[in-house]
Amino acid sequence: MCMQAPTVEQFVNAVKQTVHSNKRWVPPPGKGAMYIRPLLMGSGPVLGVAPASEYTFITYASPVGNYHKGVLNLIVEEKFRRAIPGGTGGVKAVTNYAIIYKPIAEAKAKGFTDVLFLNAEKYIEEVSTSNIFLVKGNETLTPPTSGTILPGITRKSIIEITHVLGYQVKERAIPVEELFDAEEVFCTGTAVGVNSVNSITYQDTRIAYKRGAGTVGQKLYEMLTGIQTGRIEDKMGWTVELD
Repeated sequence: MCMQAPTVEQFVNAVKQTVHSNKRWVPPPGKGAMYIRPLLMGSGPVLGVAPASEYTFITYASPVGNYHKGVLNLIVEEKFRRAIPGGTGGVKAVTNYAIIYKPIAEAKAKGFTDVLFLNAEKYIEEVSTSNIFLVKGNETLTPPTSGTILPGITRKSIIEITHVLGYQVKERAIPVEELFDAEEVFCTGTAVGVNSVNSITYQDTRIAYKRGAGTVGQKLYEMLTGIQTGRIEDKMGWTVELD
């Protein structure tokens, strides 16, 4: 993107200051979360096709509830492609969201919650705003972040927690046909956390999945949110306490 990035210290300090200034808006336990969004944007006076002459880095926060309310029913999108090799699919940029609006609108008009995108070779990539995992036996599968998939921090956290809980995790290309013999499917993301999928429809065939108590997705959700809220001791070293 040719953007001049803030330093790690600038980034962390900005997040801390934003949290301090908005701590009164943190929802009560179980009622939501404080969503913190860092943003870097070109702000220099450039009209030509070129990188900006200056950039503005800001962080803002908002109390949020669950991103998806109710049961998550996906449809596989075969016409639109969210990202292409050599593009910006692996970067948290606004360009990655422009393509999703029309297919999501069409999916919701048909009664679905969200869209599962494929690459040109019919391998699973991402849901519109989250990474995806499949559970098959003792294996948990997720597509590799090879340039067209966002390397989400929640995805990374869930992979580490999955190892801690004693499950196998494999990052590999997943043909869309493997949706048919998966036992569970769940999505991960900053806003969605860990969200189990109820069903996926592919070429007019609806596949239902396990959800709820005892599932891998539920165990991962409980451990992740337990660490985030302080109910479970953070042995991962992820938590930062503020004065």
